Amino acid sequence: MPAPAANKAPLLDRSVAHLPGVGPAKAKILAEDLQIHTLGDLLYAYPFRYVDRTQFHRICDLVPSSGTIQVRGILTTLNVKGEGRAFRLVGRLRDDSGAALELVWFKGINVLQNIFIVGEEYIAYGPLQEFNGRLSITHPEMDLARNAPTTAEATFEPVYASTEKLNRRGLDARGRRKLIRTLFEQLLPQDLPEIIPDHLVRELRLESRHAALRNIHLPGSQAELDAAIRRLKYEELFLLQLRLLQLKVVREAQVAGYTFDRIGTIFNRFYSDFLPFALTNAQKRVLKEIRYDLGRGIQMNRLLQGDVGSGKTMVGLMTMLMALDNGFQACLMAPTEILAFQHYESITGYLAGMDLRVAFLSGNVKGKARRELLAALAAGDIDILLGTHALIEPTVVFKNLGLAIIDEQHRFGVEQRAKLWVKNKPYPPHVLVMTATPIPRTLAMTAYGDLDVSVIDELPPGRTPIETVHFTEHRRERVFGRIREEIAKGRQAYIVYPLIEENEKLDLLALEAAYEEMLHRFPRPDYQISVVHGKMKPDAKDQEMARFKDGQTQIMMATTVIEVGVNVPNATIMVIVHTERFGLSQLHQLRGRVGRGAEASYCILLSSVKLSKESRERIKIMTETTDGFKIAEADLRLRGPGMIDGTQQSGILQMRIADLAQDGVILAVARDHAKAILAQDPHLQRPEHASLSAHLEQFYKSVRGWGRIS
Repeated sequence: MPAPAANKAPLLDRSVAHLPGVGPAKAKILAEDLQIHTLGDLLYAYPFRYVDRTQFHRICDLVPSSGTIQVRGILTTLNVKGEGRAFRLVGRLRDDSGAALELVWFKGINVLQNIFIVGEEYIAYGPLQEFNGRLSITHPEMDLARNAPTTAEATFEPVYASTEKLNRRGLDARGRRKLIRTLFEQLLPQDLPEIIPDHLVRELRLESRHAALRNIHLPGSQAELDAAIRRLKYEELFLLQLRLLQLKVVREAQVAGYTFDRIGTIFNRFYSDFLPFALTNAQKRVLKEIRYDLGRGIQMNRLLQGDVGSGKTMVGLMTMLMALDNGFQACLMAPTEILAFQHYESITGYLAGMDLRVAFLSGNVKGKARRELLAALAAGDIDILLGTHALIEPTVVFKNLGLAIIDEQHRFGVEQRAKLWVKNKPYPPHVLVMTATPIPRTLAMTAYGDLDVSVIDELPPGRTPIETVHFTEHRRERVFGRIREEIAKGRQAYIVYPLIEENEKLDLLALEAAYEEMLHRFPRPDYQISVVHGKMKPDAKDQEMARFKDGQTQIMMATTVIEVGVNVPNATIMVIVHTERFGLSQLHQLRGRVGRGAEASYCILLSSVKLSKESRERIKIMTETTDGFKIAEADLRLRGPGMIDGTQQSGILQMRIADLAQDGVILAVARDHAKAILAQDPHLQRPEHASLSAHLEQFYKSVRGWGRIS
């Protein structure tokens, strides 16, 4: 586009190169290093922290742990010292306490020694460091005290993300602040029109967009900064929820689904004669939610989340029976063969005596058996198909697939899931995606905001709680003793090792060393040990898992996470070696491999003696609770939203200012407001929503929901 045309564009759509003080060269670096292309990008690149420049430290009070400091004093000396890599400019700053502080520069020495004036009073700002017993600031920001701003504008200085390349071109924190001030000299209120409906601005007492964006960059006080943050967090979450809920509205209007209006003989007979245990209230509630969905004539897209052992499989099975009662087939896809076959075994066991046709399909079902299965499926002679990603192959054709269930859905890519969505015509099957990874409420409302979400938040009665204890390395003998005690009772044990190195060869060497140690402590023929690691072929891995499951081995050693959902009720002890190397979500999933039978079960967290503060907090949480949702909330607080696989690919979680770990209340309010607006104006066509609709289209068009991926 020619340069003159750029000037006709809205101000915030113009290239950042048009801003005085930037130009093409600096604009190129901003684009390459920070993805700042336009003035709008510059405006929405918020500071990550602020410096209160009204606060000064006395040099006599400084200690090595003081952090970033600001001092005011006389520059008493300025000398060039050292040679080679130690060549540096060293100054001394003395304040009215009589104490002095070193100032050190390693770059720009020739220029700086001609700028600074010995005997002048300066304000120096930067991180305090200690070297050879001396306190100093390296490359401090320096201002002549007589020129220091005294206005409120200098109270809170923003600090921006930067790179070495930007710093060299004068686009460090100070340079960026100058650009922002220049931008706001040009920005008028009409360049930042209000997008939140007037009644919400009044109800929530929000400041204007123009004021909020100015004060997020150039606050004059803490109160102004707080008001700006509150406004912009609400705006970001409100717009995101509006976009996600709008996607849901559009999908429900456009994607019809089969109406399952009957609860018939199959479901009722299973419920009255074959259900092996009483359903929990949570399972009953979720089944009612699913039944409502299936009767609406709209494709169901529901996420079912529940902790390990909460009974999701039973809910999935009873949903499949609803499909069968209405004349449709159902399928369930799991990420691994061992997990898929486990579903097959449990479901065929539940349905034994009901004369229903259940089949299993994986890559290992070949030849005549595969041909016969596919023919029966296409003819409608198979009611329920369970299997792996083999279900999405083009040769797998259903006669009338009405329900598709995906277990551990985050283990499949979007494209893989979508292939299952289109296995029926004219309407897509109803979809139920399940996960045993508890998702915090704020994350579910965001990452899966366009799906209906069901939660099984209650465990079946009679489950024996898992006792979790923490041992450090010097108590290894006690750990091995606990394993021997369990094996002596006829039980089995897991021992899980982290990926120690990025190098797979080193990982295997580490595992081999651990295996040799275990053989020494648990010698044959009294003990048998299974080993599973990432370099094994799938068949060999499944064989080792099967040996353990069948009780041929008493100990399972693994370098990777034990398959989610693998059910070995006889395994009663889990030892997690180097616990500090695992995240909370991983630890919780691992712990869920035990406690699946009637016997008391144990999880031993074996760690190094020296632990970081975060590692100690993770271990403390694990020993205090087995509630997966509490653990997920803590994991979100400690690690951020990247914990859920697949969320980043949608662009949903790349938020500028909101924090899902802290802003749950704002998120819930924003979602309620978005729902209310869409209930009255589903397509945002009213005049009062014109600005809101235009903003959504421009800034959130890349946000794709989970529901509409077919």
